[in-house]
Amino acid sequence: MGPFDLTDLLLTAVIFTPLQWLLPMRRGQKFFRKGIGTDFCHVFISGVMIKLGIIAAIAPVFVAAKTLPLSGLHALVAAQPVWAQFAEALIIADLGYYAAHRAFHAVPALWRFHTIHHSIEEMDWVAAHRVHPVDQIATKFLSLAPLIVVGFSTDALLAFGLFYKWQSLLKHANVNIGFGPLRWVLVSPAFHHWHHANEAAAIDRNFAGQLSFIDLMFGTAHFPKSETPRRYGIDEATPAHYADQLLHPFKTMPRRAGAQTVLPAE
Repeated sequence: MGPFDLTDLLLTAVIFTPLQWLLPMRRGQKFFRKGIGTDFCHVFISGVMIKLGIIAAIAPVFVAAKTLPLSGLHALVAAQPVWAQFAEALIIADLGYYAAHRAFHAVPALWRFHTIHHSIEEMDWVAAHRVHPVDQIATKFLSLAPLIVVGFSTDALLAFGLFYKWQSLLKHANVNIGFGPLRWVLVSPAFHHWHHANEAAAIDRNFAGQLSFIDLMFGTAHFPKSETPRRYGIDEATPAHYADQLLHPFKTMPRRAGAQTVLPAE
């Protein structure tokens, strides 16, 4: 989301702010919470960097996709209706997202960037934007590049992009929605909030972005019924101000208390 997407931002606020008031996960949480100014810097400034970075990273993939001997595969994909392409794109993209997300937790050099997102201590739709550009560009690249190589139609890619955007905002929002019988199909706010929980049982769990059954498949799901996280965030200190958050990954090696991945001593 760039600085000129004010209509888009207003629409998001009109949808999610009342929803958080009507169905809160954590009652009493204020809209103007601690750190919301920093998160709005991520909305506008990081949003521009992420868009430009993704365009630069994906452009060569479009060129490569046209030169690779994949015309047969592209014809097979093009013969399918858009809804089928969308369903397939969602699965392929979320497998890429899962792999990237898990790597950002497991590899110390990558965790330096991802720690910014996990410094969120009060979840809402604005906090969803608190992510380091390097983190977001790499993760989106691994989600989108396979879709372009396979040759999904523009309509299918647009449908996926819209779904990804709105579902990403919803899963971070302060709303108590678990999707009922679809809880093991789609990632809900109730599911994703556990990924941000600062509790031992939830560390390195619930990596999927859109499809919760992927975590079930790989044994990384944590979704206890009738329970919600007691607190969010991480134990190590992370900067509160926007510029410091951008520079933080290049200065420190964060350590997560209780994490399953053991980081080497420096």
